[in-house]
Amino acid sequence: MTASRIADAFQAREHPLLVACTVAGDPDYEASLGIVRELVASGGDIIELVMPFSDPVADGPVMQQAAARALSSGMNTDRLFCLIRDIRSEMDVPLIILTYANIVFQRGISRFYRDAAAAGADGVAVADVPVEEAGPFRAAAAAAGIDHILFASQTTSEERLSSITEQAGGFIYLVAAMGVTGVREEIDPGILSCVKEVKRRSGVPVVPGFGISTSGQIRAYAAAGADGVIVGSAIVGEIGGHAGDRENLLPAVRRVMNRIRPDALRED
Repeated sequence: MTASRIADAFQAREHPLLVACTVAGDPDYEASLGIVRELVASGGDIIELVMPFSDPVADGPVMQQAAARALSSGMNTDRLFCLIRDIRSEMDVPLIILTYANIVFQRGISRFYRDAAAAGADGVAVADVPVEEAGPFRAAAAAAGIDHILFASQTTSEERLSSITEQAGGFIYLVAAMGVTGVREEIDPGILSCVKEVKRRSGVPVVPGFGISTSGQIRAYAAAGADGVIVGSAIVGEIGGHAGDRENLLPAVRRVMNRIRPDALRED
């Protein structure tokens, strides 16, 4: 498998990368495409597109509401891949899909990964598939030539962490807060130690996500050695707050990106 856009981005980085997350189709298709344009223009290094799902067990209220808006607007798997093709026709930014196993099963594992790669996706993370059950997903990703992104957390056992570091592609998605997604005020010191431990054990980039919303949090993760951070609920919350106010939607996205990125991710 040749190097992916994700690998190239991490190899070329001069600062921890910002993985900017948005729900595909929120609040509608055209607005979602415009949001991705704004995220990239405002400094997003990698874009994470969340496929909306009716039962998103890992998501908090902000992401659940976004999924409901996207599903109401007609987002489905076919339209997700159309959106990725439209994004790819305009820009070369690395794109990853965050989804759930049921969505992949409905299409067929091999077909889902083939279609994702053909549309222009660079990686897929399946939120509810543990490493012990990830074999078919990993094989389909390898056959399609895209990265198989796996999750770890500070509660991951030594044995499971070894499996994850051996099998992960693109980066390891380090769950930085227990529970569902959503903005958190404080960082658990244990997760900073976990960043260091996973970095020690793996050559794959380590990228924490869940609950990250401030420049101070991002700076702390960068100091612990994180190769990037994922910011989702802080962005998606702004989208939700302006879903009915299209004139101010993109400026709101720009403000949250500017608040997060300049002083926290770029080296002094």
